[in-house]
Amino acid sequence: MLKWTLITLLLSWQANAFEPPIKVLVYGDDAYPPYSYVEDGIAKGIYSDILRRVFRDMPAYQVKIVPIPWKRGLKMLESGRGFALYPPYYYADKRLYISPYSKPILNEEVVVFCNTDSVKDRPLGKWPSDYLGLTIGVNEAFALGGNEFWDAVKAGKITISEAKGSRLSLIKLYEKKIDCYMNDRLSILWEIKRMTSDGLLPEGWQLTLGAVVSAEQGYLGFTTIQPEQYPYKDDFVKTFNSILTKLEETGELEGIVKAYLEQDL
Repeated sequence: MLKWTLITLLLSWQANAFEPPIKVLVYGDDAYPPYSYVEDGIAKGIYSDILRRVFRDMPAYQVKIVPIPWKRGLKMLESGRGFALYPPYYYADKRLYISPYSKPILNEEVVVFCNTDSVKDRPLGKWPSDYLGLTIGVNEAFALGGNEFWDAVKAGKITISEAKGSRLSLIKLYEKKIDCYMNDRLSILWEIKRMTSDGLLPEGWQLTLGAVVSAEQGYLGFTTIQPEQYPYKDDFVKTFNSILTKLEETGELEGIVKAYLEQDL
């Protein structure tokens, strides 16, 4: 009897040991350089590099990163057709279909850059009260700016102009179709550098740096819809957070960011 029990346990252990990894799709913003963007069909950027490193230590899962337009990615989570998306900011009161959020992955600083002529002789230190009457460019489906800003938009005191990604917004800013552009500081400077290298913007284009709007953090966000489709969700989130913490503690995440920013365009 003991012999057959041992054989059964051995067979059970072997079956579990060779259980194939769970295939998981994770979506990433395809137009948010240098953090998350697509190039030749491949997800690139700082967040993409960090997530690939985390997923490498999650052998129970075979994760594929799929770059996708941000607005479509949010719709995927809202309908439950998508499992996870990066890098949303934490807006629990605006996107009730996202929960939980992972541990914070990166810190970002949201600022406003303006055409110098548009804001000449105008104070720019107070956000958003110093920007009333202006047209502010924002990325499509990004909920940046704070409640006071969006209340001013609803009241018609500030006009917004949406565009898909930093590049289109910066073209609008250069062509003076908008007065200012609000986004992450590093993302704006990175895209200006790339566009100048591509000949889309002139060397030495001068902008005026306005207010610091907020300090934000990027996350991996998970859908709350159709939970039966993702029975592995709790374990995935727990494992992801644990590995992310270890990589932060060892300094490996900081190394990824530093190496990425030192790359030549």
